[in-house]
Amino acid sequence: MTDVLVVGGGVAGLSAALAASDGANVLLLTKGSMPDSATYWAQGGIAAVLDPTDSIEQHIQDTLTVGGGMNHRDIVELVCREGVSRVAELIEQQMAFDRKAGKIALGLEAGHRAPRILHTGGDATGKALSEHLTDEARDKSSIRIFENCFLIDLITFEGECVGAVTYHPKYGHQLIWAARTILASGGYGRIYRETTNPSEITGDGIAVALRAGAKVADMEFIQFHPTTLYVAGATRALISEAVRGEGAHIVESDGNRFMPEYHEDAELAPRDVVSRAIVDRLHKTRRTNVFLDVRHIERKTFAKRFPTITQTCKEFGIDVSSDLIPIRPAAHYSIGGVVADKNARTTLPGLLACGEASCSGLHGANRLASNSLLEGLVMGKIAGDSALEDLQNGHGVRPIRVSNAKPKSSKTMLDLPDIKQSLRALMWRNAGIVRNGDRLSETVEIIDFWSKFILDKTFDSPEGWEVQNMLQLGRMVAASANMREECCGVHFRSDVVSNGNDATPNHIAYQLIDGICNSETIPLHFAGWC
Repeated sequence: MTDVLVVGGGVAGLSAALAASDGANVLLLTKGSMPDSATYWAQGGIAAVLDPTDSIEQHIQDTLTVGGGMNHRDIVELVCREGVSRVAELIEQQMAFDRKAGKIALGLEAGHRAPRILHTGGDATGKALSEHLTDEARDKSSIRIFENCFLIDLITFEGECVGAVTYHPKYGHQLIWAARTILASGGYGRIYRETTNPSEITGDGIAVALRAGAKVADMEFIQFHPTTLYVAGATRALISEAVRGEGAHIVESDGNRFMPEYHEDAELAPRDVVSRAIVDRLHKTRRTNVFLDVRHIERKTFAKRFPTITQTCKEFGIDVSSDLIPIRPAAHYSIGGVVADKNARTTLPGLLACGEASCSGLHGANRLASNSLLEGLVMGKIAGDSALEDLQNGHGVRPIRVSNAKPKSSKTMLDLPDIKQSLRALMWRNAGIVRNGDRLSETVEIIDFWSKFILDKTFDSPEGWEVQNMLQLGRMVAASANMREECCGVHFRSDVVSNGNDATPNHIAYQLIDGICNSETIPLHFAGWC
């Protein structure tokens, strides 16, 4: 039993745990080991206004512009304004941001109208931030960290979340009772074959929240990063947006720089524009990849600014000073998630959500570069503060009798690894960067077929639970994308006529009712959202 249960060890989870620990006992669960998370692998940095020639209002406007008008402005203003204070705290805590001439160096990334990206170790900001917050959490006696623990389901009683069912390879199944539970378990990028996400990012927190009765929304909005290292047979290593901010060009094998043909900002156009341009080029040339050209950037300058990328390329025999870097887009960030308001509260009492597991309305239909770590810092702290406020107002928890009785399935068992890989390939092929209604309908039908033989089973290991979660999430992504018959931000339909300006500010949300996943289109300012 604990006062506050936090699920997730990235920037959002750690920020929530640290905030709640000021007046409560906190148990922080991680699916893998600390501090490994999607945060750990983030390269670009943290977007925040520090330069007096820049303005918070401009950061707000950039976020709204890239979001395609589907952002929740109140949340955008909150995160952009509070983000300055959160970053100031990191500076005060001696987190070593890169400096130039004694001042914190600020990078420029796509969609930003001014340099405002703080970074550490060149391209190792996520790693530094993860390690910094992890050290802070380990120093708190009121925070316990439980690693390698799989979240199976949430426990609800009389319509309120009162804890979670988990599994640990050493200790087995556990019931953890909590007065407040905070989901900060990350996104669902691993439902795609091509992704920058680590293997743990299978959307478990979002799936369990849906099953517990919480609403999830905007599942069709998946941000694809346009520049990931493409080496056949290898995982898709991220090539940070900041590389293009430093002047890199996207070219074909003959050196032709084609992005100016697609957008006035060329390589610094929003990620969805660049990703679609690359896909269009690959389709026309029947190639597997295009290239990133950094050869005109001074070698020592590039190596100092991007040491991780330089080393990764070197491991594959690519000399960035003389060779083109092969790239192609990959699934990168999940904009959809558990619906959460400005206090990080979900539609399920007792449950809060923050970071990539949540859908607060910050990103709209497309995320502005380097706003993700910022969101985790701001909304994570708000989630922790909200949980602490509830506890101080007398909200407690008491253990109850639970049952997992489920009839044994009479259907045959499908091969789990095969279904997992087939699902990822299906999602990439039919619900990826460019979509159409026929393929999306087909995707739903195929997933429904697999689900008949998977969702009716009771599994005793993470392998089965992950596949069940991924099937549920994949179906929601495909069904939501099929319902949204317009082009908006990262969602692009080749079978509709739309330039994105006529997109309606609605959120497609899902909730389980009597075991059936029901969808509804919810206006941006629906009751409970703000």
